[in-house]
Amino acid sequence: MHFHLLQLGRVPYSEGLRIQAEIVAARKANTLGDTLLLMEVEPVLTLGRNATRANIIASDELLARKGVEVVETNRGGEVTYHGPGQLVGYPIFDLRGDLPNKRGAFLGPVDFVRLMEEALILSCKDFGVPTQRICKRTGVWTYAGGSIQEKKIAAIGIHVSNAITSHGFALNVTTDLRDFDWIVPCGIADRGVTSLELESPQEPPPTLAQAANSVAAKFGHVFNRQVLAANSLDELLATPMAEPVR
Repeated sequence: MHFHLLQLGRVPYSEGLRIQAEIVAARKANTLGDTLLLMEVEPVLTLGRNATRANIIASDELLARKGVEVVETNRGGEVTYHGPGQLVGYPIFDLRGDLPNKRGAFLGPVDFVRLMEEALILSCKDFGVPTQRICKRTGVWTYAGGSIQEKKIAAIGIHVSNAITSHGFALNVTTDLRDFDWIVPCGIADRGVTSLELESPQEPPPTLAQAANSVAAKFGHVFNRQVLAANSLDELLATPMAEPVR
C-alpha cells in the first residue's frame, strides 16, 4: 500500500484550495489513491464551521493593509492563521480504505485525526521537540513545565464528504508568531502558540523543507504506507491506480 505526496512550495491560499478540490474530485471518482498535499501559503485567516468572527481581534482595516484575506471554509474547528514559515498539510484519504485502527467499514473522523496527531508528534520528535495531545483540545501541544504552560504547535481541522477527507493540519515551523495576535487561535484564549524554530534545540533550527520531509515520512510510518512523490499536479492526476482502494 502507498499514498501519493505532492509538495506545492509557497502558493496563494486560493491556489492550494483549488488543487485540493481537484485531488478530492479524483479521489471521490476513485481515479487517484490517497494523497498528502503539502504547501506553504500566503497570509490568510480561515474560519472553520464552528468559528465566530468575534475571535478575529484585528480590524478589517488592519487586515486589508497587511493584505490578509479572511476565508470561510468547510473544515471543522475555529479560526486559525496560515502564513509563511508554516507547513500546511491536506491528507486526502478514503476512510473506507486500509487504515490503522479501522473497525468496521469506515475509520471514524476522530480516529483519523488521532493518527494525524501521532504523525505530527513523531515529526516534532525528529527535531528534539517533545509534544503531546491534550484531551478535548485537538492538535499537537508542547509540554508544560514549572510556570510554563503548554503551547499549540500544530492545529488540525478536517472535512469529510463521501468518506473522503480534506483540509488537515498547520504546523508552525519558522512562522512569525506575532501574526497570531490578529486572532484568538482556535478560539482558545488561555493558551499560546509556538513553533519548531522556538522549541527545537537543533542548530540551525529546522527548515520548512526539513519539516515537510519529516512529516511525509511520519505519515508513511503511522499509516503503514509507502510514500510516492509526484512532481506536479498533472503528473499526480495521470498516475494510474496501482491497487484497489476498497
